[in-house]
Amino acid sequence: MRAALTRPRFSRMLWVDEAQKGALSEMPVIQDLELARTARVIIEELCRVKPGESVLITVDSAADFRPAEETAKAAEAAGAKVMLAYHSTPKGYGKMADPRLPDCLRAAIPNCDVWIEYNNQWLLYSAGWQEAMAGSRVRYLFLGGLNTDQMIRCIGNINIQGQAAFQGELVEMTRRAARMRIVTPAGTDVSFENGGRPVTNELFADVPGPHFLLGQIGWAPLEETINGTIVFDGSFSGGGDADLGILKQPIRLRVERGVIKSIEGGEEAGKVRDWLESLNDPKMYHLAHVCYGFNRGARLSGLCTEDERVWGSTEWGLGYQGPMFKGKVGEAISHADGICLNSSVWMDGEQITAEGKIIHPKLAELASHLSR
Repeated sequence: MRAALTRPRFSRMLWVDEAQKGALSEMPVIQDLELARTARVIIEELCRVKPGESVLITVDSAADFRPAEETAKAAEAAGAKVMLAYHSTPKGYGKMADPRLPDCLRAAIPNCDVWIEYNNQWLLYSAGWQEAMAGSRVRYLFLGGLNTDQMIRCIGNINIQGQAAFQGELVEMTRRAARMRIVTPAGTDVSFENGGRPVTNELFADVPGPHFLLGQIGWAPLEETINGTIVFDGSFSGGGDADLGILKQPIRLRVERGVIKSIEGGEEAGKVRDWLESLNDPKMYHLAHVCYGFNRGARLSGLCTEDERVWGSTEWGLGYQGPMFKGKVGEAISHADGICLNSSVWMDGEQITAEGKIIHPKLAELASHLSR
């Protein structure tokens, strides 16, 4: 008799023989083993989850469920108490997500030891996130929107200790730099001063506070010193209708004292202008932070979480400025990020990268050991 096709939970498919209904099992799907290894890296190496800790994993209905599910399994295997929260998709990022966030989930967010976010529409910068980050308990790791393949490329295939050595050196160099300049072939030419503010090193999530996908280093320059032109030629992400993905034409920003004065380009530039105007929040025109992207596995995909880490890129955030940056912009209704590819970076007159390639000798040596 021909087997009947059924759909178990979350759309995994298997063939059921009517004579063997008591011996059902799910068939493996592509990259199951690699994803399981990656989930173990997240729980054991990045978050360093301990037995008995409470682990919350959030994923909205627009995201790939498999990474969240495998991470929950790895946390359970590590002896944690696990909650996997699958919920309605918000209409935008940050505070724009609040109206769609279930009350029960908002209550859970600040009451866990580890929170790993896979949401496509981020809860990052939402009211629940603010409450959690204001405390001293929650270790938050943002992996927003990553699918199975991106997880494996950007985490599972990375030499974590090699990445730590490379990022550590680059963080210290950036902390010591007083004045910087970034130039790209697309037309970016922007200069600014650092002013001794914190430089975030996105890798481990082993202490309370906000942490993000590895391969990114970020900070908030002194806002009033940011002047020049920033050209987004990779992708642009603002949540909801402002998620433009990979750009067809560059978006050109003229910046004076850390504030966007004009937005030029084609149709996509017009969409960004219209979106910013619709938010009716002057803080959305302020530059919140700048970041390097240095993850060997990252490819330009249209997903901000991955695009920000494309090797040799730089990224600028607009609007909401996380408290970890200790800047002057502060809160805004939402947040957006744009990617500048193939960046050349100068620190106090010394060139560190040339069109996305590391040319500093010590960094180049460290960068040769980043893949497993």
